[in-house]
Amino acid sequence: MNIIWLGHGSFRIETAGQVLLIDPWLTGNPVLPEDQHDAALEGATHILLTHTHFDHVVDVVSLAKHLNVPVVGQYDLMGYWSEAEGLETVGFNKGGTVNLNGVMVSMVPASHSSTFSTPDGLRTGGSEVGFMISSEGHMLYVSGDTDIMADMDWMGDYYKPDIGILSAGGHFTMDMKGAAYAAKRYFNFKTVIPCHYKTFPILEQSAQVLADGLPGVEVIEPQLMQAIKL
Repeated sequence: MNIIWLGHGSFRIETAGQVLLIDPWLTGNPVLPEDQHDAALEGATHILLTHTHFDHVVDVVSLAKHLNVPVVGQYDLMGYWSEAEGLETVGFNKGGTVNLNGVMVSMVPASHSSTFSTPDGLRTGGSEVGFMISSEGHMLYVSGDTDIMADMDWMGDYYKPDIGILSAGGHFTMDMKGAAYAAKRYFNFKTVIPCHYKTFPILEQSAQVLADGLPGVEVIEPQLMQAIKL
């Protein structure tokens, strides 16, 4: 499994012959240079969406059409896009699991919000979620944008993820201290990868607090377009 950071909360997951783009944000992403866009998208088989804030959703519809790949996400929004945009979608909901050509993806709760702008004003795009991705002997938890929440207790016990991609930049999500607390209290990760940080000055710029709070856990600060091989 290769986990490749595309900046902010965006990732490329290469596993079991599939290439999953998680919340791919290209347009206006200050971390991902335009000359890296093609490499970030190459061979994509699916787009997974956690929620509809602009820094996660702005490119999803256009990329799905350009790449001719399905969008995988919350049922209500997927149904709307299927009808309104003609997209191929895989819509499911919290508690559900879908099989993406051998990669099993389960939808789990997150604690955030999920809105987007339209010519008619702000609209709700379903609900915010995270994913548990089972492949190649790993269970990967993609938290999406979230705060600490009690649901992490059963999620850690039931799915037993060994890898966590955790939003940890603060202000909009849990910060590094909070992510360390959640990881230590609710999960038994071998590897933790922070995200949703460093993008803007308002967000945390270092994961040192996270690493210090998780002795015995490999905390990997992702580097742009460099594969983390697990």
